Amino acid sequence: MSGVLLLAHLALVGWFTLRPLDVPWAASSNLTPLEGIRADLEYGPVEAARRIGSALVLLAPLGVLLPLAGGRLTVSPLASLARTTAVGALVSLAIEMLQSGVAGQVVNVDSLLLNSAGVALAHLAVVPALRARLRRGQPYAPAPGADSQGSTPRISRVGIAPWSDVLSAVPREY
Repeated sequence: MSGVLLLAHLALVGWFTLRPLDVPWAASSNLTPLEGIRADLEYGPVEAARRIGSALVLLAPLGVLLPLAGGRLTVSPLASLARTTAVGALVSLAIEMLQSGVAGQVVNVDSLLLNSAGVALAHLAVVPALRARLRRGQPYAPAPGADSQGSTPRISRVGIAPWSDVLSAVPREY
C-alpha cells in the first residue's frame, strides 16, 4: 500500500512541477545557494513563509513513504535518515533538471535544499516513532548476525533407527 501511495505522490509532484506555465515573464534561474531564500524573505513574513513552506512541504511525504515502502523495522535511525534524505535530494535534483526544459519553470538550487530539508524533517518527525510503535507489536527476533545459538530443531515424529536394523539391511556380499 505504501508503494502505491509513493507512486501517487510522485505522480502528483511531477504534474505539479513539470507542467508548462503560461506566464508573461519568468525569473532567471538561481544557482547560488540561499540567494532565493533571501529574496523570498524580502517579500515579507507571510509571503516568505508561504514560498519557503511550499518548498519544504512539496517532497516531505517522501520522508515517510520511502521508509514505509522499504518495510524494514530494525534499521539504524541515522542510516535510514541518510538514505531517505539522499533519495529525496536525488528526486528533487531530477525534478530541477527536468524543469530546465519546461516552459515557465526555472531551476532554483534553493528548491533542492528546501525539498531535501523537508524530507529530512518529515522523516525525523514521524519514522522513528512509527517504527517503535510497529516493533512493539512484533515478537522478538535477534538481529541478523547476532550470536544466538539455540538447540538443534528436531522433528518429534521421526525416530532414530537402531543401528542393528540398518546394518542388517546392508548386503554382506562384498
